[in-house]
Amino acid sequence: MRNSLQRRSVTSEVLIVPIVWIVIAVVLVAVELHHLAFFAIFGAAGAAAAAVVAVVAPSLIPLQIAVAVAVAGIGVVAGRPYMSRAFARRGPGVRIGGVHGGLIAARGVTLDEVGGRDPGHVRILGESWLAVIGYGDPIPPHTPVVVTDVTGTTLTVRAAEEQWELS
Repeated sequence: MRNSLQRRSVTSEVLIVPIVWIVIAVVLVAVELHHLAFFAIFGAAGAAAAAVVAVVAPSLIPLQIAVAVAVAGIGVVAGRPYMSRAFARRGPGVRIGGVHGGLIAARGVTLDEVGGRDPGHVRILGESWLAVIGYGDPIPPHTPVVVTDVTGTTLTVRAAEEQWELS
């Protein structure tokens, strides 16, 4: 009876330890997909390597940890710079500086009245944005505007002083 209990606990250890490493790997892949910083993916690779070691030697947890850390460390040092360069080359051709600051001074056109009681809308870089004015009279529809500030996803605009051809 005692031998059968021992066998059952060894069998459960053989199954549980690799599963724990696989769960860690899946969580790290999910983190990487959310952030794309190329750090967590190497932790996931280390956890996957530790899962393989755990199948062979489930009781050697220090060895599993060492393998996980070594694989992740080598990946970060050797693989991350290569992956970062590869993704930087394949990035979008037109880059803007982001919502906070990248749209300031961008030109667009009003889609409806901006500056009335409710926020209006402007089209900038092919996208429709909520817009308000900082001061002055409302800006009528189809008027060229320039972005002067960004608050969240709402742009503050002013009428453009010069007219330009809108495409």
